[in-house]
Amino acid sequence: MKIRVAIAEDNDLLAASIEEKLCLFTDDINFRYRASNGKDLLRKLEEDHVVDTILMDIEMPELDGIKATEAVAQSFPNIKVIMLTVFDDEDKIFRAIQAGANGYLLKDETPDKILDGIKMIMNGGAPMSPGIASKALDILRNPERATETPGKDFSLSKRENEVLLQLSRGLDYNKISDNLFISPSTVRKHIENIYKKLQVNNKVQAIRKAYKHKLL
Repeated sequence: MKIRVAIAEDNDLLAASIEEKLCLFTDDINFRYRASNGKDLLRKLEEDHVVDTILMDIEMPELDGIKATEAVAQSFPNIKVIMLTVFDDEDKIFRAIQAGANGYLLKDETPDKILDGIKMIMNGGAPMSPGIASKALDILRNPERATETPGKDFSLSKRENEVLLQLSRGLDYNKISDNLFISPSTVRKHIENIYKKLQVNNKVQAIRKAYKHKLL
């Protein structure tokens, strides 16, 4: 039995390309229809919900893919959703999974990988591009990285920002002391304050959080 697939993609050429590549690659897919945005998808599902899987873009006008995924999960729980997108940042991965996405693939995957993902999801799996899977594991290990708002103000002082920048360059306390013309003990105190304000326990966590919140 063919897998019934719909696409939610606002880019006409890309949507046509995805459909064409998959249809040329296999006879296992039956494309039901393509929606140009999340709102259009929900309207078409109300008219015809005989769909097994949706390939869902994220950035779309009127209603984006994450909000559309949430609506599909609530109204059509039997339909599987695979995010098919160019975005691999942790915030979008986290929000998509929370919304109910069953898989997350990047658009540069080859047709056979997308087909494998569709088949996997129909067998109860959760297909993810390798880089996405790695980031999803990072989110599980450090959930605060996905739930905090980028650009948050941690009230670091000018000197603390300077020390943080030096830390990000891999410098030790003595080298930072020389570069900033302060004592090693003062460097240590600044780093303690940075960890406290960022709510982290070590240098690696501090640097990751700083990049996430655009402090560096």
